[in-house]
Amino acid sequence: MTEEEVQQMAPGLMQAYAPEEPEEKVEGRRPKRRNQDDPILALRKWVPRTRLGHAVMAGEILTYEQALATGLPIREVEIVDALIPNLEDDVIKVNMVQRMTDSGRRVRFNVMACVGNRDGYVGLGMAKAKEVATAIRKAITAAKLNLIAVQRGNGSWESSSGPGTSIPFKTHGRSASTRVTLMPAAKGKGLVIGQTGKRVLDLAGVTDVLSRTKGQTRTTINYAAATFNALHNLNTTRVPEELRERLFIHKGRMLE
Repeated sequence: MTEEEVQQMAPGLMQAYAPEEPEEKVEGRRPKRRNQDDPILALRKWVPRTRLGHAVMAGEILTYEQALATGLPIREVEIVDALIPNLEDDVIKVNMVQRMTDSGRRVRFNVMACVGNRDGYVGLGMAKAKEVATAIRKAITAAKLNLIAVQRGNGSWESSSGPGTSIPFKTHGRSASTRVTLMPAAKGKGLVIGQTGKRVLDLAGVTDVLSRTKGQTRTTINYAAATFNALHNLNTTRVPEELRERLFIHKGRMLE
């Protein structure tokens, strides 16, 4: 490929088609094995099947923000890997589910996973499979397809001027009997929330928040889902442009 063609590719595709650097051989050490589930390696074999996927492969869409602006549904996980290649994943919960059938007990695994780039994007997904590795892989794929942009800002009266890493205003989230209320906090306050909520907010790029919870908070899956729903509800609130500028509200990544 020419330099012009490389510059017109999505960040993930640039990493996938970049020339491989030879590894230095060290005596007494085996060469590193490649991970078969590496999303960057999977992009080399990607054949787009949707209209949005063809646009990403052709270099017409280079950022995730442009993909959302098109209004087209994201149905291929390779689109997310190509536009945001630095997503991190975290397995929230692994449950073993047993069902009695005529042939005996059938064991399946239910997994919840969370993905995020620690800079304004987070996703949550669940999946089931007969094996743990397969269930984790399917849950991470579901989380990437459920990726949302998080609104951040300086909503606390203690915050100083400038872009913040908290939320702009109070928000509520619910999942089954678990209810989570997130409130803005000043910079340096930290994540005042349970361990499960911290894992979701950390991947979303929110570093300062206050919280209040009700219900069965020991249920890890509902706790994580309620926290994710609270972040999702930030996007459903209409905010005037004047208030957006005063609270330094920005949605998604901090683009330069």
